[in-house]
Amino acid sequence: MQTNSFLSLCVYVLGVTAVVLVMLGSYFLGQRHHERATDSPYESGILATSSARARFPMHFYVIAMIFVVFDIESVILYLWSIDVRALGVQGLIQAASFAGILLLGLLYLWRFNAFSFGPRLRKPGSDHDT
Repeated sequence: MQTNSFLSLCVYVLGVTAVVLVMLGSYFLGQRHHERATDSPYESGILATSSARARFPMHFYVIAMIFVVFDIESVILYLWSIDVRALGVQGLIQAASFAGILLLGLLYLWRFNAFSFGPRLRKPGSDHDT
């Protein structure tokens, strides 16, 4: 058992070393040429038309963070569903409370227009109407 583990570790280390040596060899033995197209970013064959340093509205980042939270929720609930019979009723209650807490978070975000990309409209009769 101990020899088998040591043998698999040696195979892993040799494999990683081989990959690193191939990568370094291709870097050092590769051709060097500098053309206009070499220094430009490759975006699926489409030439870049503007700078990569463009600014995006804050809503894009908020939506990305919300997506990550609910993506992690789906992974956790998928893992729960794999072993649902073994977890029993207690596991069902925990999964339902977990989904309920995230549903409350979703309703909170919806209430405060976290998913709204349009301009904010003023309510009639507010102090700013002139």
